[in-house]
Amino acid sequence: MASTSRNESDGDNEPQEEEFERFDDFTLASSWERFISDIEAVCRQWMADGPKNLLKKGAVHLGPSMNLYKVKSELKHALKSYCMEYHFESNSDGKIADWDWSLHDLQLCFGVKDFLVIAPQSASGVILDAPESSKLLSAVAIALSNCSSMWPAFVPVHDPSKKSYIGIQSMGTIFTRRFEADHISSQVPVKLMHLEGLFELFVSKFAYSTLDFSAHFFQVHFTMKLTYKTISHDDDDATRGVDAEFVESGGSPKGDTHTRAQWDDDCPWSEWYSAEDPVRGIELVTIWTGKMVESSSEMAELENASPHEAEKWILCPNISSTISDGSRANTVGFASQLSLLVDALNMSFEAQFMEDFVSVEKPGMDNLKSSMVVPPPSVVDRLLKELFQDGFKLSGFRKAEHKNSRFIKGAPLESLFAQYCLSSLWLGNCNIRAIASFWIEFVREVRWCWEESQTLPRMPGSGSIDLSTCLINQKLQMLAICIEKKQQLNEEYHDCIGSEDGHSAVMENDQVADDSWKTPDPGEYSDEKCDSPPTPTNFHNSATSGPRYGTKAGDVTPSSDSKSSDYIRRGSAGVVGPMMLLKSHQSMHAPFTQEAPLMTEDMHEERLQAVDAFGDSFSFSAQLEKEILFSDMSAFKAANPEAVFEDFIRWHSPGDWETDDTLKSEPSSGFASVSSKDDWPPRGRLSQRMSERGNLWRKIWNDAPSLPASEQKPLLDPHREAEKILHYLETIRPHQLLEQMVCTSFRAAADTLNQTSFGGLKQMQTKIDQLYLTMASMLRPLQANRLSAGSEGIEDLRRISVVFGHVEKLLTIAASLHRKFLQAPSMSEAIFTSYYDFYSKRMGTGSVEENGDMEFSMKRQVRNHERQIVSSMFTPPTVNQSWRKVLSMGNLLNGHEPIVREIIFSKRDRVSGNHYASHTPRGYNKEIETYRMYISGTSNDLRVALSVASCD
Repeated sequence: MASTSRNESDGDNEPQEEEFERFDDFTLASSWERFISDIEAVCRQWMADGPKNLLKKGAVHLGPSMNLYKVKSELKHALKSYCMEYHFESNSDGKIADWDWSLHDLQLCFGVKDFLVIAPQSASGVILDAPESSKLLSAVAIALSNCSSMWPAFVPVHDPSKKSYIGIQSMGTIFTRRFEADHISSQVPVKLMHLEGLFELFVSKFAYSTLDFSAHFFQVHFTMKLTYKTISHDDDDATRGVDAEFVESGGSPKGDTHTRAQWDDDCPWSEWYSAEDPVRGIELVTIWTGKMVESSSEMAELENASPHEAEKWILCPNISSTISDGSRANTVGFASQLSLLVDALNMSFEAQFMEDFVSVEKPGMDNLKSSMVVPPPSVVDRLLKELFQDGFKLSGFRKAEHKNSRFIKGAPLESLFAQYCLSSLWLGNCNIRAIASFWIEFVREVRWCWEESQTLPRMPGSGSIDLSTCLINQKLQMLAICIEKKQQLNEEYHDCIGSEDGHSAVMENDQVADDSWKTPDPGEYSDEKCDSPPTPTNFHNSATSGPRYGTKAGDVTPSSDSKSSDYIRRGSAGVVGPMMLLKSHQSMHAPFTQEAPLMTEDMHEERLQAVDAFGDSFSFSAQLEKEILFSDMSAFKAANPEAVFEDFIRWHSPGDWETDDTLKSEPSSGFASVSSKDDWPPRGRLSQRMSERGNLWRKIWNDAPSLPASEQKPLLDPHREAEKILHYLETIRPHQLLEQMVCTSFRAAADTLNQTSFGGLKQMQTKIDQLYLTMASMLRPLQANRLSAGSEGIEDLRRISVVFGHVEKLLTIAASLHRKFLQAPSMSEAIFTSYYDFYSKRMGTGSVEENGDMEFSMKRQVRNHERQIVSSMFTPPTVNQSWRKVLSMGNLLNGHEPIVREIIFSKRDRVSGNHYASHTPRGYNKEIETYRMYISGTSNDLRVALSVASCD
């Protein structure tokens, strides 16, 4: 076109130039037009893609509680950068509900569904200049009009904290909806704190200002949501900082360190630490829906209505974010301390003895001294007094144990070593130096108990050694029994001094007390013999063996056939059924015998190793049992002066007495009653092993004197065994001590938490069962001494401490919910199930806990019969809670005003034949929401969002 003009006008140049200028002006576009074109292009692309393709292209999900996604695009205009975001739902069908919990803030304020937000890319993200905001909104409106799009568009304005917006939406060729939202953060007019004033505010937007609103009636749709919140237990907390300072300085939280009642005072872990209440309170949302209000007087009446009149009650638990997130910061619990104990175990391989960690002269320990603090002696002394306090009585080791607790080779919860381990967790920061100094003083206190014959607290002084526990606990139990024996010897010694009969015996030598030992009554001992040494088959039959205890004063009786002193019966426990002695035709008496010597696990292993070295297991076992046999035979001879070796075998090991099966009249056992004189003596013989030449049992029988158990040397030498135990405790290797401490601490901490009352929450019980099995599996390498510094086993222990922390958090929440919903267990179960499903996705098993930005949100509708229970949780505010006495909003619930009041007013009109659309097409008769106002506020702030539809 330009070339044609040039050829036709060669002689006249001016008309050609004017034509070119006019053409250039027509084709050039301004920056404003190009900006609108860019917005239009982006919007057309989003409209063409649709929600499904936008999701495939990476639309961002705004949150788990929202069904809302967004895409964004960057735009530039006049040296400024803008970001335009399109918010859409994956399913765009249906209408926006007024109080849908998944709504975006703009959806709730203005009642829109999909929308655009365009804002500058600046630090504030808002437009402070009013002309600029209007110009930007106009550009978006023109672009959307060119696209024939009905998306509403919003621009943030004013201060970011006010959440203020202006917006516009084209509703076709007839109507346009405009939006505006603003916020008052202080000095809210008193009138706008009440429903009556808010109603008149809404009416003033469409009624003439000269009208008397109280005298006119308007058809206004009204819905309201009131949110109430219980007062948190920690609102007036003034002691938590004091407790934290005390523990950090090296103290233990055990004992009465609280100055006021805590929520978990009756929880089992409160002896060691106070946990933050994870359920900070509950929020109750009451909703009034579907009301038509005509006058401000109706609103005044509604403000005085009880929340019980609301159509819906919805419960929202407020769970602390420090529980939900994965961070360990500012958390107090067993898990954090167990992790520190694992670190101490990792460092325990650096020294040979516990004293090396506290010695100032030990080379190579300078790095430990600078980073690890030894607690002051006063703190250690106080803990030792609590551990070794007088008058402490055990309530039963197995009472608090879980069914899987015995799979962990530790110490029972109430035992002395378990309490030492738990105290060590809270001593300072649980470092290796603090543990070493505490252990040294602990062993000194144990030695003092032995030397002063003081009962070892928290340990049973009788019974069998529980080999399922750790070795230190076995040693302490053996020492407690030795102290009990020593006390008995001391009592007998003083009795001998005070009696004339025993005066000469006492003067012989100091060893008489050891040789005249007398065991306690049989009621003090357990029938369980889990610690008995290995014996061959039929070596000792408990069904026929006599009781093992000393003689009484009346046990010395003369034999009926002889009056000689050699035939005086001593130490008899009674007649053994119909059994008769083979030679004298006298009734057989069972003797009082000594208890078999108790042995710890390492003593059993030593015997087994000796058996393997000897070769002949039976012969060597018999040799090892020589002292027991010698004692039993001596007691049997004393109780049966005319007995022979065969009589002892018939009583002690009836399996080694063989009867003649051809004699039918003879009893199968080979025994005869007193009246069967014709069948006397019973026909039978010793077994082959008992009748062999040089049989060890017969040799022992021939050498054994006739002595009752009360006059025999005790099988257990309490002095020798006690010194061996104390030597073991004083010279134990650090890593051996820490290995047993780790096992015991995990077990004792789990047993402590297992006592928590949390109702019938099946998920929680299953999680605790799994924890015990996991601990038993991952702690097993500690029992085999297969660990080394920095090994994979140390990392496994760190992982199990993380798992322990997850279970501890869940248990704390379960306990808090159980206490708050005692009268409504179904609500407690529903809340915990919802939280468990939320938290289980975040439970990692790595050495570093998983972090997440998601927040727990759970809404549960309260049934009518549950309303009274929920209402009772809102106890009336006390005098000390004067800061809550701002009762100005009405609708009180047990003295509590709503913390937030949200209201939606709306007015609907038909567009045909009214002033909104005087030129509407014929037949167009549709009701639309011409005015809508969302109000959210308290007595301190107020937020108002208004949308108005008009015909422009």
